[in-house]
Amino acid sequence: MMNDHMKTQLVSAIHLQEVELQEKPPEDQQGTKSCSDDDQTFTVEDAVETIGFGRFHILLFLIMGSSNIVEAMEIMLLAIVSPEIRCEWRLDDWQVALVSTMVFLGFMVCGVLSGYISDRYGRWKVVFGGFVWSAYFSLLTSFAPSYGWFIFLRSMVGCGVAGVSQGFVLKMEFIPAKYRAYLLPLASIFWMTGSMLIIILGMLVVPTLGWRWMIRMSVAPSVILIFLFKFIPESARYNVSAGNVQAAVKTLQWIAKMNRASLPPGRLVETAEVERGSWKILVSSSYRRTSLLLWYSWFVASFAYYGSVLSSSELLEKNLLCVTDADQEHQVKHRQEDGLCYCIPFGLRDYQTLLISCLGEVALIPLNICLLNVVGRRKTLTVLQLLAAILFMMVNICTTMFGFTVLLFLLRSLVSMNFNVIYIYTAEVYPTVARSLGMGFCTSFSRIGGMLAPFMAQVLMSQSVILALSPFAVTCVICAVGNFLLPIETKGRALLQNS
Repeated sequence: MMNDHMKTQLVSAIHLQEVELQEKPPEDQQGTKSCSDDDQTFTVEDAVETIGFGRFHILLFLIMGSSNIVEAMEIMLLAIVSPEIRCEWRLDDWQVALVSTMVFLGFMVCGVLSGYISDRYGRWKVVFGGFVWSAYFSLLTSFAPSYGWFIFLRSMVGCGVAGVSQGFVLKMEFIPAKYRAYLLPLASIFWMTGSMLIIILGMLVVPTLGWRWMIRMSVAPSVILIFLFKFIPESARYNVSAGNVQAAVKTLQWIAKMNRASLPPGRLVETAEVERGSWKILVSSSYRRTSLLLWYSWFVASFAYYGSVLSSSELLEKNLLCVTDADQEHQVKHRQEDGLCYCIPFGLRDYQTLLISCLGEVALIPLNICLLNVVGRRKTLTVLQLLAAILFMMVNICTTMFGFTVLLFLLRSLVSMNFNVIYIYTAEVYPTVARSLGMGFCTSFSRIGGMLAPFMAQVLMSQSVILALSPFAVTCVICAVGNFLLPIETKGRALLQNS
């Protein structure tokens, strides 16, 4: 009897448990689903693409784009100041050229260093430090008591500008892939703005207050940007590579909130990278050919760009143009017993010619965007370099002042577009762990081109215009072949985290 009672209780308990299991499947299924959600993960690349383009990117575009204004003003300042310091300190051609060379030497030395520090310790610190450094030494330049002090202080400015140039990497790492080919070429607007601003300052200030006050006023944009830069966060891609996932999540959440978007479901998971900022990645089997070709491409990009800027300044100052309607003021050359000394400051028409040529840097942006999206980065670089080579040789053709202005306008458009595309390609082709260092090496090689350009454009130009312009055309043709042989096309490709 007892056994029958126990059996009855056991059967009832089993039946009750089965009923409870049948009543709870939705909760169990919900619990299983929740557990599945917890297992979902995403990367920074996923987050950037999911958040998409929005208000944060507009803020990023305006503030980081404005860093190009600072960089352009510091570089273009050399073309405006050259005639003034030549007269004040009675300088020879090679001494005037040495000023630009020293600026690019400072840029070259600090380019690799800033890239290494950026990959090891963060992009934000390097860019902010570059702003402060370049503004401080640029201001000191205006008080230079001698030529020696002037070139030393300008080389220190070049070192600061090398840090500012890392802002391109910081900006690139926040932009979704499909928007990079549209937003990054538009950054040329800021470079053009900086170039035009320093020319306008020269036009208004130099004839009345002198070149020293022009430099002092040119520091203002840097000071403003120092305060605005606090609105830009550290790169989330850098943070995860450094193992600081929490900071990366916080940054991505803030961006998503600004863009009124949301992060992907799950949690951010990416492994920390120990070998950040290692030069071995740049010469590894995966990147050796790309690096070698890029280093030469950057050399030519800078050589051609600053060659076009400085040669136009030199042609105007010394009346070396083969034009049929030159101004009367340029028919005068001052001769001294110890040789030629040109002390002819820029006239109004010279400043106007330089301003119009600056507009060329943005005139072909629609064509640049079209080429990037249709034919890709490599072929775009090839086409631009070939066209630049042709324009360099055409500058030597006898024409009117209007014709020279048109040629200079088109030449500046092409060399500026090429510089912009090479920036985009370099930032896209290297992984996050070596992106800033790769950019640093490339910009350092570019400054070698910047160091040589003044001696072609400002020294050799006095001997023969065609002889001075030929090296620019030849290097552009060789570079076009090298760009065509680049092994990796980055159009539409996600930014890699590691090699």
